[in-house]
Amino acid sequence: MEAVFISKRQKNGKLKLIWELLSASGRLLYIGSVFFMAVSILATYAVPQIIRFVVDNLVGGLPVEYNAFVAALVNRMGGVEYLRANILYVGAFTLLVAGVGGLCNFMRGRFLIVSSEEFIRRLRERLYAHIQRLPYAWHVNVQAGDIIQRCTSDVEVVRNFIANQLIEMARTLLLVVFAYAILFSMNVPMAMASFLFLPVILSYSFFFLRGIGSRFLAADEAEGQLLSVAQENLTGVRVVRAFGRERHEIDRFERENNHFANLWVRLGNLLSWYWGLADMMTALQMIITCVVGVYQSAAGRLTVGEFIVFLSYNSMIIWPVRGLGRVLSEASKTSVSLGRIKEILDEPEELDLPGALELPVDGDIVYDGVSFSYGGKKVLDNISFTAEKGTTLGILGGTGSGKTTIAYLLCRLYGLEPGNGSISIGGADITEIKREWLRRNIGIVLQEPFLYSRTIKENIASLTPEHTIDDIRGAAGISCVDDAVMQFAKGYDTIVGERGVTLSGGQKQRVAIARAILGNPPVMVFDDSLSAVDTGTDAKIRAALDERTSGSTVIIISHRITSLLKADKIIVLEGGRIIETGSHSELLELGGVYSRVYSLQSSIEEVDA
Repeated sequence: MEAVFISKRQKNGKLKLIWELLSASGRLLYIGSVFFMAVSILATYAVPQIIRFVVDNLVGGLPVEYNAFVAALVNRMGGVEYLRANILYVGAFTLLVAGVGGLCNFMRGRFLIVSSEEFIRRLRERLYAHIQRLPYAWHVNVQAGDIIQRCTSDVEVVRNFIANQLIEMARTLLLVVFAYAILFSMNVPMAMASFLFLPVILSYSFFFLRGIGSRFLAADEAEGQLLSVAQENLTGVRVVRAFGRERHEIDRFERENNHFANLWVRLGNLLSWYWGLADMMTALQMIITCVVGVYQSAAGRLTVGEFIVFLSYNSMIIWPVRGLGRVLSEASKTSVSLGRIKEILDEPEELDLPGALELPVDGDIVYDGVSFSYGGKKVLDNISFTAEKGTTLGILGGTGSGKTTIAYLLCRLYGLEPGNGSISIGGADITEIKREWLRRNIGIVLQEPFLYSRTIKENIASLTPEHTIDDIRGAAGISCVDDAVMQFAKGYDTIVGERGVTLSGGQKQRVAIARAILGNPPVMVFDDSLSAVDTGTDAKIRAALDERTSGSTVIIISHRITSLLKADKIIVLEGGRIIETGSHSELLELGGVYSRVYSLQSSIEEVDA
């Protein structure tokens, strides 16, 4: 669990992030809001001084000797006698001062909301853009619910702090400084009676701060886990319903929800202790201030007007100081949330090598001594093969043999460690090619394709939006999905639902194939992408693809040998190694694994027929 009191280096990193996300105009607006807040505080403090002047000087008849500025102002306004005779002028001046304070408060709020919303907009955009550029391996190892929680709840905590709590801290500081500067100039014993409680309040506030921060971090992490459970359930709703797992999922959610609620109850208990103690200390401060004030007044060392000023100032600062603990607890929460956000922003992005170019991606694809491991488990072990330009390479292998890893490495979704071989296209190592350019020129169709919650037309044209509906239908015709789409009431304007949930597995695969071939990329990879269609449709799609992709280098990964029959070369994987290589006829003559699988699948198809 992250420590609440972070190191100076970590703290500086968070402050640096806040400073970077505040634009030049946002910084000026934030400084402007602090300026207007200071003027507003001065205007607020001026009102009790006016009341003091009225009570002590206009009503009580005491001379104006306590402040040279006030004396000069009174003289400019006609003197004490004139103001006593025209006391409405004093009332009008009080309204004017209050109006200035109100206007400054308005300007403070105006400047603050613009700067804070600009800050949070930049934070969201930076966070989202950074996530888009993080390696695929990072996304695989992080729960989607936790990412969403950091991008929503944690961002909202930061937004609330920047928009409200940070400026409240500055306001409390200015209130205390201005108030005690005035109070100590008026009466030191009275000021000391009020001031002595300030260190006590700050001390126990920092004491509670540690517990509040650690408990909030635990609750924040639990919320991320709760969102992950909900997200998994919603995206896997078919599996849940198909296997009757509703009760299990409800119980699982209730366990996580109860854990989350209990953590917030623990946090609430701690806050209850804090606020109860704060109320007691506030009451004690007000009582002692009144007692000292009455004693000073009875001894003739404090006028009635000064006593009113002390009570007014004390009430003005006591609640902000009391609320300082809330601000500090919010600061602790913000530190946790900002730290969780910064964890994402500190993750290294995918970077191209210096000098990476947009090289041609239409040459021979060569895997030379490639080895790869997932978390220490070797998946590919020193494999070497060549997919010649314009030919079709078939890859056959059982589950876990490394078939999909070959496709992921080609697209650089995973990177090879030094000394683990190389992959080249047209003689150029793929690390010398810009990632975006490489991926744009490789059309890949996965076994479990992802479709957006948009229309079928938008899904097919998502990679190449410039194509017309005729181009889209042409690609859909090749993937044998055009007829199925036209049977829908809205045709290609049909919304497929989240992750394509309204389409069958075979229809989703065929829409994904249409999307991949629409741009006619020089390299195409089909990763078991026809596993959900029948053999007859499989044959039609392969025949159409052969015609459409002529000139392109095609890699077909499949467990179904009928999908690989026409491949120019087929490699057979087992345990991350290539155990057989050749054409369909050559592999049959070899009488090895490929031949046995072919015989087995052929006999099954005959039985099904």
